[in-house]
Amino acid sequence: MTRRILVIGIGAGDPEHLTVAAVRALNETDVVFLVTKTEATEEMRAFRLELCRRFIEPGRTYRVAEVADPERDRTAPAYAQSVEDWRGERIARYEELIAGLDEHETGSFLVWGDPSLYDGTILVLDAVLDRGLVAFESEVIPGVSSVSALAARHRVPLNHAGEAIHITPGRRLASAGLPAGVENVVVMLDSRQAWRDLDDDVDIYWGAFLGTPDEILVSGRLAEVRATIEQHRDQARARKGWMFDTYLLRRRRMP
Repeated sequence: MTRRILVIGIGAGDPEHLTVAAVRALNETDVVFLVTKTEATEEMRAFRLELCRRFIEPGRTYRVAEVADPERDRTAPAYAQSVEDWRGERIARYEELIAGLDEHETGSFLVWGDPSLYDGTILVLDAVLDRGLVAFESEVIPGVSSVSALAARHRVPLNHAGEAIHITPGRRLASAGLPAGVENVVVMLDSRQAWRDLDDDVDIYWGAFLGTPDEILVSGRLAEVRATIEQHRDQARARKGWMFDTYLLRRRRMP
């Protein structure tokens, strides 16, 4: 038998986002891997542990293995090289976690949102396998992404019939603006607040801490709600010490 790794999407912050498949996977887990980050570490750590307490059946024995995610220098002039260095260190730390499993055990990474959308866990595990130092099989369990949660909480579709959807990080929106010919743009990982500098006539559907008790929602014509979003964002970040927001930009239709 070989080690087994489960990559479990745990949703955008609401415990009820956990799917039946994710609950099943948790109950097959011998070791829960917690990768802690510098921002929001304690809240996200506590949320993952609460999911285990809530959904793993009483009497099921499991243990927790923690590792710190390497810090990433987002201001480095050689951005591409800094990302590659950070990724290499991350691969080594994940490899060490997996090597700690007995050969018959199952370990699980609990991934915020959905593992297929702006999360590096799957690619890191592929790189661990390519190094050939530890063998394992893996399975990915999809989760409710912040994108899906955003649209649901605002009660809007991500696109109208026949329209395209473009998903981008804030860095690319800041450097290139809205892509031509696309009516609907979803923006994630926007620490730069790229929406502040857009002159386009668009509607915005903005959400922060989706699915949590701290959830904030704002929608409307960007020119009219820009200051409201900035105020909410600044106040929430000052209160919590971190920020996680997602938003949909939609070009306004001509009458």
